Amino acid sequence: MTSPDDADARVRAADIDRWLASRFVADVEARADLVALYAFEAELMAIPARVTQPLLAEMRFRWWADQMDGVFAGEPPRGHPVLGALAGLVARRALERGPIDALIEGHVGRMQDAPHDLDALFVGPMQAAVRVLAGPGHEAKVVEAGRVRGLAQTGRLDEARALRAAANRALQGLPVAAFPAVAPAALLSVDSPEPVKRLQLTWATLRGRI
Repeated sequence: MTSPDDADARVRAADIDRWLASRFVADVEARADLVALYAFEAELMAIPARVTQPLLAEMRFRWWADQMDGVFAGEPPRGHPVLGALAGLVARRALERGPIDALIEGHVGRMQDAPHDLDALFVGPMQAAVRVLAGPGHEAKVVEAGRVRGLAQTGRLDEARALRAAANRALQGLPVAAFPAVAPAALLSVDSPEPVKRLQLTWATLRGRI
């Protein structure tokens, strides 16, 4: 099993905004579970950069897809240290398998030059992160926020800004504990070049809305 420090380093290197957002999680176990989820995503996102041929990348994604049987059965294979951490958080937080499978398939689609599936690549993971921090029942509130993040990450900034107001409205009623899961989607509303500053200001803003 990967250590919390290893997972933390993976996420910090791969996605500084989400890593910084995870610092706002006071509960140690919840933070470790959130980081484990992000570390799994980081492994998937890194695959295209680690291989030279799309077919090899697709094979690696298929390998990860095959491991989900063990992860969701509570018997993670030993082929990668992230699998044990993922299996643990799946059990503790009762994560559903569908969004995880869709996430992997979304990456496979990208290797086949399909358009980004925003719901699979961004909405589903954000919903899972909210479930880790605040439990089930809040999935519908973060759909637009997940799409905002996806649009921003894929360079569609005008579309992201256009959807931002609807995303913020939908976040009303979301527990404050879920803030770190949605913070990266709200960063577009804060004009500051420094990630820590952006997160601090976003936290202050969202506390009045969530």
